[in-house]
Amino acid sequence: MHTVLRSKTGVEALIGSDLPFVVIGERINPTGRKALAAEMLAGNFERVKADALAQVAAGAPVLDVNAGLGVANAHELEPEVIVKAVEAVQSVVDVPLSIDSSIVAALRAGLRAAGGKPLINSVTGESERMEAVFPLVAEYHCAVIVISNDETGISYDPQVRFEVAKRIVKRAESYGIPREDLLIDPLVMPAGAVRGSGGAVLDIVRWVREELGCNTVCGASNVSFGLPNREAINANFLAMLIAAGMPSAITNPLKPELKTAILAADMLMGHDEDCMRWLRYQRQLAREAAAAAAAASGEAAPAADDRAARRAARRETKE
Repeated sequence: MHTVLRSKTGVEALIGSDLPFVVIGERINPTGRKALAAEMLAGNFERVKADALAQVAAGAPVLDVNAGLGVANAHELEPEVIVKAVEAVQSVVDVPLSIDSSIVAALRAGLRAAGGKPLINSVTGESERMEAVFPLVAEYHCAVIVISNDETGISYDPQVRFEVAKRIVKRAESYGIPREDLLIDPLVMPAGAVRGSGGAVLDIVRWVREELGCNTVCGASNVSFGLPNREAINANFLAMLIAAGMPSAITNPLKPELKTAILAADMLMGHDEDCMRWLRYQRQLAREAAAAAAAASGEAAPAADDRAARRAARRETKE
């Protein structure tokens, strides 16, 4: 089963467990970024544009756009701000968007601005939230992230979270929303606080695939919260998720450890025909290493030649 997302101009991103992993770029989010929040409130979206360009250049085929400004009158401000953020992103890149807000009016405004077939981030199993969000999904024929918690909160028991996901899927179908438009988020909890939290997510991913047939997504970096060397943990966890069948995650594509882990896992799972994406990436790294070495020695940078890059890569492997 493939989840199809589409930009305003028709550029598509396909999400499926038999396809290359899809990174949904997380950087356009003012939560915890005071400078970005202040700029967005002031109508300055240059940093938003820069973040969009950098994430797409790093390989993210979908971008999450969040305008959670953390202000008292967010319900009044956020619809307008998210529209301006969407327009800023669309002025510099052409990729499908994820409209990310807890405010329904902002979701609607963002969907209108985005056009195409965007993704809503997100809906939970709380009745009030489903009654507010599912009509939007049906009206705009978009996709939606389904977070597996409800009025009872977040359960530590993966079987309970899976049952919540099943109930939400059933409710979505009552609105005419097909399963391919539902991305189930099994909820990643910090491994430092919840023993075995990573393994629980892998179980839910498998159950969702086998019993519901839906695709999955998560905020992968939550697993390392509060622990040292977070990037190493996140990279290994992403590889495990890909092996379990998760086809997408909301994460930072600018982290080289994550990109390497994703490309390697895709290649090993057979989602990289003739290993070409992996080979191109290694050639790119070799060219960058050669250019950095030349700059450090004061020599002229070598020509961007794939054969030279391959030779450099072979030398590095032998060493």
